[in-house]
Amino acid sequence: MEWANAIVQGVLLGGLYALLAAGLSLMFGVMRLVNLAHGALAIVAAYAGLVLVQKTGMPPFASIVIVVPLMAILGWVLQRTLLNTALNRQALAPILVTFGLAVIIQNLLLELFTADNQSIDVGSLASSSIQITPDIAIGVFPLITFIVGVLVIGLLQQYLARTATGRAMRATSDDREAAELMGIDNKYVYSLATAISLGLVGIAGVFLGIRTQFNPTFGDATLIFAFEAVIIGGLGSLWGTLAGGMILGIAQTVGAQAFPSSGVLLGHVVFLLVLAFRPTGLFPKVVNG
Repeated sequence: MEWANAIVQGVLLGGLYALLAAGLSLMFGVMRLVNLAHGALAIVAAYAGLVLVQKTGMPPFASIVIVVPLMAILGWVLQRTLLNTALNRQALAPILVTFGLAVIIQNLLLELFTADNQSIDVGSLASSSIQITPDIAIGVFPLITFIVGVLVIGLLQQYLARTATGRAMRATSDDREAAELMGIDNKYVYSLATAISLGLVGIAGVFLGIRTQFNPTFGDATLIFAFEAVIIGGLGSLWGTLAGGMILGIAQTVGAQAFPSSGVLLGHVVFLLVLAFRPTGLFPKVVNG
């Protein structure tokens, strides 16, 4: 039953990874842009939630209502001022710009908050659990995180499939030049996609800050886990991202069960194997798939 419990915990952990990776998957699906500042921006959202909770006394989940629009506005501004310009240059330009942005964000956070570990306190919810069997208990907060992750992926998929702006994003992803000929403003579409992506990062960052301790340098690990979830599932595939997050989470928890000091390592090994033998991911689809 210990192995069954490890798998259950891995699935729940995969919900957090999918939530972290959803925005990364969207940006790649629409713009073919790998945002190397994604992890650093998630930590910005975590600190924003922390400050709101500590300074105003609002409940942690209520802080999401403020953090999400703030992050969405930041995404819109970044796309309009930096990323659209970089996308019109050589292929490496967007990657270099986002890498530089990640470095700047990390150093700013170090100046503002020091390198001390922080976490967002949710009281007894952090340790509350539901006993399924004598050997399997499901944490309430990890379960909430998983449900939110599935809902975010599902709602984003419906948005892309059923709304006019979502269809414009799909059209731009499929053929940018043809979309322009049809009257679609690609700069607007890209800015909206980045705003949505960072809004999702806002949700993920607050959940991450509740789930674990974080500091300004934690963005690097966050980016790696999100990127691995996207690659395992399939670039641009939202449901694939959810599956990839679950596979990564299971690999880590099962690895920790077998080798207590090497759980994260097994997740990296699974990522490497997928990259070597199935470079398009396990469930490759276009962004509207």
